Amino acid sequence: MLFVCYPKCGTCQKARKWLDAQGVEYDYRDIAVNNPSYDELKKWYVQSGLPLKKFFNTSGLLYKENKLKDKLPTMSEEEQLQLLATNGMLVKRPILVIEEKVLVGFKESEYAEALGK
Repeated sequence: MLFVCYPKCGTCQKARKWLDAQGVEYDYRDIAVNNPSYDELKKWYVQSGLPLKKFFNTSGLLYKENKLKDKLPTMSEEEQLQLLATNGMLVKRPILVIEEKVLVGFKESEYAEALGK
């Protein structure tokens, strides 16, 4: 299991505390230091079953500075995935990769269901 997050993110901290409290073992990855690659993002996007827009950190500074709200609708999925792979701060977090399942963001009920807790 892989837990991808940004250490300063409050939601990531909550998710990590929840995982630790449940005794869940995972590999930890700081998204600012080790950004997901294009191939990883593409695979996770497919596995998650979510719209690609859900992978963007829409409340992030970089998202707003680059006016991505207006640009994303005109970009292809390929272009969006390439963009996400350029900077971890564009990617919504945390991301929890459990075998063939991928959760984006943190909702305790989703984590509990996915992990059988």
